[in-house]
Order: sequence, then C-alpha cells, then structure tokens
Amino acid sequence: MEIIELKANIRTSAGNNQARALRRNKQIPAILYGQSKENVLLSVYLNDLEQALKKGKSGQILLNLVIQNGEISNRTAIIKELQTHPLENNVLHIDFYEIDINRKIKIKVPVITKGKSKGVELGGMLQIIRHELEILCLPSEIPESVEIDITDLDVGDSVHVENIVLKDNVEIQADVNFTILTIVSPKAVEEEVVEEGEEEVEGAEEGAEEGDAKESAKKDEASESKG
Repeated sequence: MEIIELKANIRTSAGNNQARALRRNKQIPAILYGQSKENVLLSVYLNDLEQALKKGKSGQILLNLVIQNGEISNRTAIIKELQTHPLENNVLHIDFYEIDINRKIKIKVPVITKGKSKGVELGGMLQIIRHELEILCLPSEIPESVEIDITDLDVGDSVHVENIVLKDNVEIQADVNFTILTIVSPKAVEEEVVEEGEEEVEGAEEGAEEGDAKESAKKDEASESKG
C-alpha cells in the first residue's frame, strides 16, 4: 500500500472555540495517539486532507504525517476515525493512530465480489452479510479489499471466513467460521416479502381492534353515566 504524505501542524490548545476558529480557516482539528506515546494535538488543512483521501484507493490509507512545529517530524499513521457533521457531512475532527511500519496491525478492509453467480442468474439473490473483514497484516501489505469470486456459487451456497485465501502475511483472526455472503433462493426472497406484508396487515388489524375496543369502552362509560 502506498504511503501518502499529509502535512499537519501542532495545536497548543483544545476546546470548541479553537476548533471553530480552525474550521473557519479551512483547517480541521485532529489528534494523534498510539504506540504508547503522549497524545499530540494537531490540525490539517481541509484541502490537503481531501487530496490525501482521493489518492487512497480504498477505505483505509497509510499516511506519513509531516508534523511542523519549528522542526519537522514524521509519523506513520492511519485514520482511526473521521468525525463528520450529521447533516452537512463536513469533516469536524480526525483521530490519527500512529503505527510501527514493521509491526502487524488489525485493520478492516472492504469485501467486494467478482463475477456473476449462476444462482443469481437462476433467480436467486446475493446477500452480503459482512461488508468488511478485520485482517492482521503489516501496514505496507494492507490489501485494498478482500475479493470473492462468486461465479460458481449456486442457490443455497455460502462463503465462510475459512474459505477466504489471502497472502501468506495477511490473516483473518476469527474464532467463529462466520458467513460472509450467501445466495438466497427465489422462494426464500418471496417468503420474506410475504412475511413482511403479513406483519404490516396484522399490525393494522391489531390497531383497528384496539381502536374498536376503546370506542366500545367509551360508549359503555357514557351509558353508565346516563344511567
């Protein structure tokens, strides 16, 4: 995996006021932690961050943080969390996690499929249960994705974690042989749709019955009060 350079500056203070001031100047507040070192308060320019994210071909990118504070220091890191505004989707804060380029790390990579399943061509439906897998590998060997060839999968077939073959230095640490994807039969898909429809009808009927019961109770109360 390519190491992408990203410039960062030291922050001397924290708090909402400084964070707002940074964002007004097209900068994003950030923090660097990990490797048993003290946390470092940082800021990065939004434009630099966007360019770095565009260079990354997958959800995870490997960064060389060039930290400027009178002197320049370099830290290898990944983005642990990218906090965004719930409505505007603007980046609000970044958590960088420092790593050792020579030590394996746990990281999640996306699952993608290759080919068209013969089961799907017969009317089945592909269900991807795990869209990401956590792998253990060296930072320089992080794959862009875990690719699964589904061409030979028939209706009812599944792919489990133990079926995945990765490079020698890349491994999936899983205690359970969980299912990653499966080809569901057309009948199962139809039954699921029917069940959902029945639940909606039953819910409507229950609501109507409850409404009738309440109306009946009101009439009884009115009758008793007249008596």
